[in-house]
Amino acid sequence: MSMTDLLPLLRGLSWTIALTAGAFLIGAVLGVPLLAARQSRLLPLRVLAMVVIQIVRAVPPILWLFIIFFGLGMGFMPISPFNAALIGLGLIAAANMAEIYRGAVASIHHGQWEASTALDLGRWSTFRDIVAPQAFRVALPSAASYLIGLMKETAVASAIGVAELAYQGNQLSQLTYRGLEVFALVGLFYVLLSLPIAGLSRMADGYLQARVAR
Repeated sequence: MSMTDLLPLLRGLSWTIALTAGAFLIGAVLGVPLLAARQSRLLPLRVLAMVVIQIVRAVPPILWLFIIFFGLGMGFMPISPFNAALIGLGLIAAANMAEIYRGAVASIHHGQWEASTALDLGRWSTFRDIVAPQAFRVALPSAASYLIGLMKETAVASAIGVAELAYQGNQLSQLTYRGLEVFALVGLFYVLLSLPIAGLSRMADGYLQARVAR
């Protein structure tokens, strides 16, 4: 395969990276207030957060993209395919990250909350200084696994015209009639993107465990 054929795939790779990073960042940030609502002492707020998380996770990602791009985008306000995909995948990531955070917080022994109460530490101080650092280490492997899954999930954005890696691969295969070769290369790109994420996750987890051991 010539370099001319590779250029569209490299452009698609850049869009895949941008979409993955943007959606994960949105999810990582919005997952925090969603977790706070999920853990709230106010029953209506807690129930609302639970319902939102369940609905967002239950609906297939491609359907969310159709709703945002074809529904909201064409019916109410214009929106580009990339932004529609970014919003849709970002909201899905927020729901999933909130659940990852919740599992990590739940793994912290309840006695640490009780000790903080005995020391008259506020709820926010307890979470920020005691619970959050430990929960971050617990959540890291799951968050890295989800990031890899999210990267592969960005392929659904091709359905609304985002020129990411899968879209460019499909276009190139139709032009060259070399589908096996093209999609094998696309798959290799996904693998090459996944390996650094997994490796960095293991390194960070090992570093954090070493710090805890000290």
